[in-house]
Amino acid sequence: MKFLAPTPTPYDPLVWRTRPLDERGRQVCEAWAMQGYGAPLAVYAAYVLKVVGYVLAWAWCCSFSPALGPLGAIDRWWLEPLAFQKAVLFSLLFEVLGFGCGSGPLTGRYLPPLGGLLSFLQPGTTKLPLFPRVPLVGGDQRTMFEVLLYLALVVSLGRAVLAPTVTFGLLLPVVVLVPVLGVLDKTIFLAARAEHYWVTTVCFAFAPSWVAGAKVVQLALWFWAGVSKLNHHFPSVVGVMTSNGPLTRLPWLRRAMYRRFPDDLRPSALATRLGHLGTALELGVPLAFLLTPLGTPPVVAMVLMLGLHFYITSNVPMGVPIEWNVAVVYGAFALFWAHPEVSVLSVQPWWLVGFFAVWCVALPVLGNLRPDLVSFLLAMRYYAGNWAYSVWLIKPSAVARLERLTTTSPWIYRQLAPFYDEATAKGLIGRVMAFRMMHLHGRALPHLVPKAVDALADYEWLDGELIAGLVLGWNFGDGHLHQEQLLQNVQRQCGFEEGELRCIFVESQPLFGSSLAWRVVDAKSGLRERGEVAVEDLRAHQAWTTTPHEGGVSPLA
Repeated sequence: MKFLAPTPTPYDPLVWRTRPLDERGRQVCEAWAMQGYGAPLAVYAAYVLKVVGYVLAWAWCCSFSPALGPLGAIDRWWLEPLAFQKAVLFSLLFEVLGFGCGSGPLTGRYLPPLGGLLSFLQPGTTKLPLFPRVPLVGGDQRTMFEVLLYLALVVSLGRAVLAPTVTFGLLLPVVVLVPVLGVLDKTIFLAARAEHYWVTTVCFAFAPSWVAGAKVVQLALWFWAGVSKLNHHFPSVVGVMTSNGPLTRLPWLRRAMYRRFPDDLRPSALATRLGHLGTALELGVPLAFLLTPLGTPPVVAMVLMLGLHFYITSNVPMGVPIEWNVAVVYGAFALFWAHPEVSVLSVQPWWLVGFFAVWCVALPVLGNLRPDLVSFLLAMRYYAGNWAYSVWLIKPSAVARLERLTTTSPWIYRQLAPFYDEATAKGLIGRVMAFRMMHLHGRALPHLVPKAVDALADYEWLDGELIAGLVLGWNFGDGHLHQEQLLQNVQRQCGFEEGELRCIFVESQPLFGSSLAWRVVDAKSGLRERGEVAVEDLRAHQAWTTTPHEGGVSPLA
């Protein structure tokens, strides 16, 4: 099965995992710089086919609407308002089923390659309720009632996308069920990409002329994504993404992303400039669309938008939000290109203005100023490199305790066993360490790991993203999904002993803030230590060092 074989690591993975953290970190980061995750091209081909299937499935759903016409006439109806409504509803269905973001090998899903419905339709699986200790809506595990509610949402979305027209009666169950399920399990609300698709669906249901409201949502997605990159984190993202992109495999290009490969893997001047350019582009797209009614040629905004999303999708970022990017691009055509005359100031009724003020302004502002309180998805802080994250350190002898959980995916190495030998599997999953450490926030780990455990070689290192995928059935970069609430939930079901499971939790840098908050927590005994790390000090570090590379002070001194 050579077409499924990952790029071999330039070291023996079984020996590598026994080495000290500084040595392990350096070796895996050097490997990532030139090889990325090492996924074979067949994996990327599978994602391309999935995107094609996503588009064809939407077009098939549209074919049930006589007002649009047959598939063969798609060039005449693809920008019609009804086609856009079906695109939003179908995308919500696609995501909440688990086929979109967070699916496949690039998100740690191998066998099965998706979570979503597999977990959300099974009673007893782990959930994260909004109010954990409140009767009826709290609890650690999914009930049959919650399964039926999720099934009702899927059926409601299916009816809407296959109906001849999208009516209020078809939209209302979706409008109600998405937030209800979000109260019962935050994971489902985030998996649905509710900050985009659900908010737009509310607009469909209640706005007499919904194009203006849909435009507000779309502009907010671009604007806040740009705001989230106004820090020192994004240049690291550029390098990490370029080192992993299927179209950027030229060795000279990957080396150019770093100051001096292999000794200094901080972002180069080129990566930093590209980061600033990307930020300006993300902020410039909504500005260009706002200026279009004032005389700016609409083609200017469209070219900027296409350039932005081509760069994102061509790099196939970890988490693979490819279909979501396709939906955003389509929205630009269906809303702004097809209806340039509609002003965002024409949103009606008045209460919908307040609704947008909450979801498209207040929550993103709060999420930027207090990222510990709001999911990065709800705050629209997309792919900025400034995320909450966690590392779970578990003793191999205690892994069997996780079998007490009801899950739809086996332990990560059991997923890989049908495809790879032990060394290959360890090497592949070990690369996730580099993905985390090569981002600016990950440079705190060499100082935090010794605070968590005495001997790293005695523990299995797993990024919290892999834990969330295993336990919750969905993961997509939201570190809040795998922090204390999940740990306490897992502990109640698994009963780890002192020292068997230790977690490092690191929060995002607030807008106008200068540090990252961190905690070290034991599954049984709770909080062991907490503190903050100065971002400026991290900038002086290599990903694997505990002392600055050039001047400055130790971040935790």
